[in-house]
Amino acid sequence: MKLSTANSKLKKLYKAACLTKWLDRQIGRSSAKVYSFDLLSGVDCPLAMLCRSKAKVGDDGRRTIQDGPDTKFRCFSASQEVLFTNVYKGRKANHDAIHQYDNEFDMADAIMGILPKDCAVIRIHVAGDFFNETYFRAWLLVACRRPDLLIYAYTKSLPYWVANRENVPQNMVLTASRGGRRDDLIESEGLREAVVVFSEQEAADKGLEIDNDDSHAADPARRNQSFALLIHGVQPKGSEAADALKILKKAASAA
Repeated sequence: MKLSTANSKLKKLYKAACLTKWLDRQIGRSSAKVYSFDLLSGVDCPLAMLCRSKAKVGDDGRRTIQDGPDTKFRCFSASQEVLFTNVYKGRKANHDAIHQYDNEFDMADAIMGILPKDCAVIRIHVAGDFFNETYFRAWLLVACRRPDLLIYAYTKSLPYWVANRENVPQNMVLTASRGGRRDDLIESEGLREAVVVFSEQEAADKGLEIDNDDSHAADPARRNQSFALLIHGVQPKGSEAADALKILKKAASAA
């Protein structure tokens, strides 16, 4: 079980002024760094719906993408697990390791044991989600034990968040990821959310800023401000999401 180094999007956090408190410093002899802890896309996302996809492993060991019955836009991290063997193996190893524990204290101890010394910011789940409430509480314990870390996550596991809302520490920033089976809790509980949009105009129509570098998601000062995410990744052929992605890519190449 291990954390992953920052991907191309998370590397943009190093330039985010709102995160200099955590990242513009030395930890021992190293500069403060961004990491993520990832599980299996779809498999560890019990309340996902509109983005539910996973890497299906066949009898011959080959992986193919499997979309859920309600998939509207495909999970980009599931596509990664199909394309890149080492990515899949790493997330599968984390999945197998964390699922062996049956209480939050053992889970938290296991996570604490793999934190790199230069770790300053952790995104929980570029891939995966809080697969049960026990695991959610484990991350609460980690955040409480390490107030020097900034920990953030997108999640569709909203019942676990709501049930433990009063215990979420200030250094843990959560965002409801719209498109799950319990979206009703976003309105009823006043949760801040991230909405996937198919164009910049759609975000403007909804009155939402677009987060291109994860700074909205991570910034504690904006923990109550909702935002938009532009559609990305590999989308199902012929879908509305795929058509929107083509338009976005064409506009980007023309800019």
